[in-house]
Amino acid sequence: MVLNHELHRYNHQRLHSTTQEIHSLRFQRTLKENQSLFREFTIKPPYQSVKDIFCFRMDKTIDPYRRISINNLQLEVNHATPGKTINLRIYPSTNEISEISFWFDGKLIDV
Repeated sequence: MVLNHELHRYNHQRLHSTTQEIHSLRFQRTLKENQSLFREFTIKPPYQSVKDIFCFRMDKTIDPYRRISINNLQLEVNHATPGKTINLRIYPSTNEISEISFWFDGKLIDV
């Protein structure tokens, strides 16, 4: 109760010491003038989802059989060129299951 009252007072009644403006009105003005550092979260191409951004990443080289090895686990990579280095993006779904996306030259080649 006291915290809510103080938050309301701080944001809607108190003046900013330098600009002499009320905090909430000052924030609304900066949003209108596009001077705020807050930006809408957007996923930039070529990435397609949040899983491609917030993940573990590593680079691996494709062997002649179109496979890679991670901790003695062999994974086959479709649509890959042997000898090329691909980027793996590992998104852990649970403690035991992870989704692995294979990227080459800025393009998603397999999941």
